[in-house]
Amino acid sequence: MSKKVWLPIALAGAIVLVLIVLVWLLFARVERTFNPDPVSIASASLDGLREQNRLTVFSASYNATVTTSLTRLGLSARKTLIMPGQVRYEVDLAKLEQDDVRWDPESGTLSVRLPAIEIARPEVQIDQIQTYDDGGILIALTDADRVLDQANRKKGVAELAKQAKNPLQVRFARDAARKAVANSFALPLQAAGLDAKVDVFFPYERGANKDQWDLSRPIQDVLAEKNQLEDVE
Repeated sequence: MSKKVWLPIALAGAIVLVLIVLVWLLFARVERTFNPDPVSIASASLDGLREQNRLTVFSASYNATVTTSLTRLGLSARKTLIMPGQVRYEVDLAKLEQDDVRWDPESGTLSVRLPAIEIARPEVQIDQIQTYDDGGILIALTDADRVLDQANRKKGVAELAKQAKNPLQVRFARDAARKAVANSFALPLQAAGLDAKVDVFFPYERGANKDQWDLSRPIQDVLAEKNQLEDVE
């Protein structure tokens, strides 16, 4: 066979080989597209959530009204403070572990166990603070004004924190957290064409569905088993 004939044949063979590889890659990609793995998608979603660290799911504004009295040398003074402040309700997503995300293939349910809601320290709106005092010689001649202000500010922050624990507001925060995290898992699953249910809950809420949680498997166990099977194949 002449050199002129060999070159075209070699070139044609290389082109065919490239085409075979491209077809295989395309087939593999199509197969993954139409046969998506919910566990792998959930694991990627979990990694993305953990990278966000703290997620603010809800915030609320409160007003604390506190009064402090002071008596010295037979004289008295009293001062009232109105302190507005905002409180953020957060979820520390860095605390989410692989064991907190489980997949139940029988029901097609992805269960996510969230860490508890954390209430951040109140952010006082200093420019909106209002104070009222009853005047008096004690405030005019001593440091009573400063002492009363310090006491009122401390009591005001404590009162804001107390108001933030209102069960209704905490419930709003939990609802918002469940919805936000559920969407973070559900949207990628839906984009992959999977009709999976996402059940997000806090540990204390697991009573009614404890059996389903116990029967489902942590996603890291499913992924480990899948990798072992792939290695065998």
